[in-house]
Amino acid sequence: MGAFIAGVPAWAQRERGAVPASASSIDIRRTADGIPHVRADSWRGLGIGYGYAQAEDALCTLADQFVTFRGERSLHFGPDEKPPTRSTFGQPKNIDLDFFFKAFADADAVEAFRREQPAELNELIAGYAEGYSRYVRALAPQALRGGKARAQHACAGAPWVGAIDPDDIYRRMIAAGLAGGYARFVSEIVNAKPAATAAATSPAPAGERSLQSRLGIPVGDVRGIGSNVLAFGQAASGERGGSVLFGNPHWYWGGPDRFYQVHLTLPGKLDVAGVSFLGIPLVMIGFNNDVAWSHTVSSARRFGLFQLALDATDPTRYIVDGVSEPMRGVPLAVQVRRPDGGIDTVRRTLYRTRFGPVIDLGAQNEALGWRAGTALAMRDVNAGNHRIFRNFFRWDQAKSLDDFIEIQRQEAAVPWVTTTAIGRGDGRTWFSEVGAVPNVPDDLREACATPVSKAFAAIDAGTPFLDGSRSACEWKIDAAAVQRGAMPAAQMPGLLRKDYVANMNGSYWLANPAQPLVGFASILGGERQPLTLRGREGHRIAAELAGAGAGSAEALAQRVMRKTLEARAYSADQFKKPLLDRACAPGRVEFKPDAEDRARTVDMRQACQVLRKWPNRADAGDRGALLWDAFWTRLQQVPEAELYATAFSADAPLQTPGEVNAADPRVAQALAGAVDDMRRRGWALDAPLGSKRIVRSGGREVALFGGCDTEGYFAVSCSADGDDKDDYTMGPTSHGNSYLQVVWFDRRGVHARTLLAHGETDTAVAGGQGAAAVARYARKDWLRFPFREEDIARDPSLVRQTLRP
Repeated sequence: MGAFIAGVPAWAQRERGAVPASASSIDIRRTADGIPHVRADSWRGLGIGYGYAQAEDALCTLADQFVTFRGERSLHFGPDEKPPTRSTFGQPKNIDLDFFFKAFADADAVEAFRREQPAELNELIAGYAEGYSRYVRALAPQALRGGKARAQHACAGAPWVGAIDPDDIYRRMIAAGLAGGYARFVSEIVNAKPAATAAATSPAPAGERSLQSRLGIPVGDVRGIGSNVLAFGQAASGERGGSVLFGNPHWYWGGPDRFYQVHLTLPGKLDVAGVSFLGIPLVMIGFNNDVAWSHTVSSARRFGLFQLALDATDPTRYIVDGVSEPMRGVPLAVQVRRPDGGIDTVRRTLYRTRFGPVIDLGAQNEALGWRAGTALAMRDVNAGNHRIFRNFFRWDQAKSLDDFIEIQRQEAAVPWVTTTAIGRGDGRTWFSEVGAVPNVPDDLREACATPVSKAFAAIDAGTPFLDGSRSACEWKIDAAAVQRGAMPAAQMPGLLRKDYVANMNGSYWLANPAQPLVGFASILGGERQPLTLRGREGHRIAAELAGAGAGSAEALAQRVMRKTLEARAYSADQFKKPLLDRACAPGRVEFKPDAEDRARTVDMRQACQVLRKWPNRADAGDRGALLWDAFWTRLQQVPEAELYATAFSADAPLQTPGEVNAADPRVAQALAGAVDDMRRRGWALDAPLGSKRIVRSGGREVALFGGCDTEGYFAVSCSADGDDKDDYTMGPTSHGNSYLQVVWFDRRGVHARTLLAHGETDTAVAGGQGAAAVARYARKDWLRFPFREEDIARDPSLVRQTLRP
C-alpha cells in the first residue's frame, strides 16, 4: 500500500482546517468528538470514505460482524462460544448463528437483494467495501509489528480480520432486516428436525426467558431496547412553518448494531447527517437540509406462524387442501475449529415450506414442537423485503416532508420500527406505522384459527397463528401492496398534526391523545392498551412543551434539550408519597427474605428519610435513586391488578392504572427488602447514583445519569440485565440513550444538536480512546452539529484526511 508517514498510508494525508482539496479527492473531515464528514464527487468515492472512516473507529466490531454474517464464527471462535456483545439477533451459540446466516444470507439471497437496489446505492456499497478493505490492508504492515496498530485495534493482525467485498455489506443489510422476525428464533429454526430423527430432547431455547416473555421483546433478547421520539409542529412552536424533532433510540452500546454518527456529502446529490448501524453505508436516522426523522421500535408483528398438518407417511411432507407436498430440505455445511486446531465440517438440513422455514418451539411448549402429525412454519415479511435500504437511500435525499411521506408510502419498506418526521418550512409533524407488515386482517386470523392457535393467543395475541392446511389461510395478496403477502400502505396508520406526535414504543394508537388512531388490524400492535410508565412520562413532557408558548422553533428546541434529559422517575412522581406514607409509618418491619430464612427486624427510618429527600430524578449526584430502583423492582413482583387501585381505562390512558394500594402489606415488605438489598450489596442507602452508574472511558470512570424504563425514566441508561442486578456499570453489553438529536429549521436551513452517548470508537465505553463524546453526554452538553461548510471549516477540532479515489 505504499510508504507510511506518521502511521498513516501515503495516500491518506491529514491536515488541519480547510475545505476539500480537489474535486476528485475523497475527504474525511473529523470535527468535535471525532465525527467524520465524508465528502466525495462520486457514489463510489463517498462509500470509500465512509468505509475507511468506520474501519478506523470500529475495525474489530466490523470484522467480527462480517465473520458472523458469512457464517464463519465456528471456524474462527469455536462452535460453542457466543458473540461477545448483544445484538438484534441475540447471543446464540456460534454454530447456530453460522447455520442461520448460511441459510438466510446465502448467494441467492444476496443476489436477490442486490437486484432491487438502485445503481447509485450499489456503487455506494461497493465503495464502502473498498474503503474498509483499504484500511485493513494499510494496517496490515503495522499489525505485523504490533505496537501502535495493536494499541488502536486489539484485533489487528488476527486471521479473521481481512478485506471484504460488496456481498459482505449485502449480507449485513439482510441481517438487519430480519431482526424483527427470523433473527428472534435463530436456534429454534436451525435446530428443527423431523420427529423421527430429532434428539431425545428438543432444541434448547435461545435464552432462559419464557416464550411469552420473549415474544414481548420486539427486537433482540433484552427488555428495554426501544426509543423515544417527540415531534412538535407550528401550534407548539408558535412559529409559522416551525417544527422541532427529538429522536432518542434506546439502543445497544456495543456490537454490530450500535450506531455510528456521520455526515455524507456528494455535492448536488446528497447532503445528510445522522447515524447508521455499523456496516451500513447510509444514514438511517438523521436529517438533511429539508427533512429530519427518527424511529422507535414498533409493536407490529413482522412475522407469523402456520400450523402444518403433516403427512402420516412422512414427517417432511405436509398437507395443503388435501394434497401432500414435500418440504424442501436445504443442506447446509459449516466449518468448525476443533480445540486442537483442526477443522471439521458439520452438516444440517434446513426445512422450508411454502410458508417459510420450519421452526421448533417444543422446548417452550410441547404442542409447538415438530412432533407426530404436526409442525410449525414461520414466515418473516422482511425476508422478501429488499426495499429497506433503498427507502433509506431515498429518504437521505428527500426534499420536503411531503416527499418523505410519499417515499414511505411507495416503498412500504420500513422493517420493524415506526417513523416520525418533520420538514423545512412545514408546520406539520408526521407519525406512521407504514412499513413491511404481513397482510393478516382480523377476519383472516379468525377464519384460520386452530385449537392450538387459540391456545397460543393466550401466550401472545399479537402473532398471527394460522391454519397451514388450507391455502386460503396464506397471507392475503392485495394488488395495491408493493410486496406479495404484505399489507398495502393505505391500510396502515399515519397521522399529521400541528401540535405534537410522540411514541415511546407503545402502540401507534396514542401518537397524540387528542386523535387516537383506531380501526386497524390487530397485527399492527393493537389499540386501547396501557402505556408503559415511560410512555406516560413522554406524553407528559410533550404536553408540557407543546403548551409552554415557546414563540419560535429555536426556543422550543432549547426547552426540548433541557426537558428530555431531566431523568425524572415517573413512578416516583406519581406514587412515591402515598407509598412512603403507609410503608414508613411503622418505622420498623419484620422482614423475611424467603421461606427458608428467619424473619428479622428492618429499621426503615433512614431509608424513608432518604427517599423523601430524593427529588425523583436520576442525575449522577442524586441520592435515593438507587434505593428507589431496588424498592420499585420489588414492587413489580406484586401483580398489577393488586398493586393499583384504579385499573387501566382506555378513556384515561395517561392516568391509569393509578392510585397504588399503599396499604397492601407487600408494599412495606418491598421497602424492607430494598433496604436489605442495599445492605447486601454494601451500598449506603443514600449513595449517589453516579457512584454506581458509571462507564469506563478514556482510562477513568465517568458518572452517568438516567435509569431503566421500568421505573418510568424517559432518559434511559440500563446495564446488561437491567438494574435489578448488582452491577450498574454501563459498557459494550449495555443499552440506553444512544444517539440523540434535536432538529429544527429556519431560513438558513437545518439546525441540529446531537449527542452520541457511547461515542464512535469500539473502545469508548470499554475504558479506551474515544472518551470525548461519552464525557459530553455525561455532562448533557449538546453538540452544535456543524452541517454547513463554513461551520465545519471553523470547528476547532477539525482534522482532515484525504484519500485517492
